[in-house]
Amino acid sequence: MKIKKFYMHEQGLNHFFGPLEARIMDIIWASGTTTIRDVQTVLNQEEPISFNAVMTVMNRLLEKGLLRKNSQGSGRGRTTFFQPVQSKEQFLSDQTKEVTHGLIREFGDLVVGHMIDALDEADPEMIAKLQEKLNQMQNERKR
Repeated sequence: MKIKKFYMHEQGLNHFFGPLEARIMDIIWASGTTTIRDVQTVLNQEEPISFNAVMTVMNRLLEKGLLRKNSQGSGRGRTTFFQPVQSKEQFLSDQTKEVTHGLIREFGDLVVGHMIDALDEADPEMIAKLQEKLNQMQNERKR
């Protein structure tokens, strides 16, 4: 799945979602399977929110392909459960990869140059992984 917008000046999940969407996704990722009422209960502990507001956002997340739903029971006893389509880690991996590839396609040398400059602030472990990947790529090209 591909998120259509990236909010540059936000942090964390808010790069990809509005604040309420991000909070709801965090709750769903933490619970694995949940209902609208359960999500509303968690959100209400922070700030009052209507059931309809939560339902609207969760249905939008479903339409975007981020959630799937499963209904059990029938009539008034029917309960609808929502689950994330992928883990938070997989979502973040996919989205950051998409952003990175998009930036490189669009701005190539500039992006690579800025990434190299950013290595001054990078964790030494991350630099070691980068070096390992560069060595691997170089060895593959020699073949």
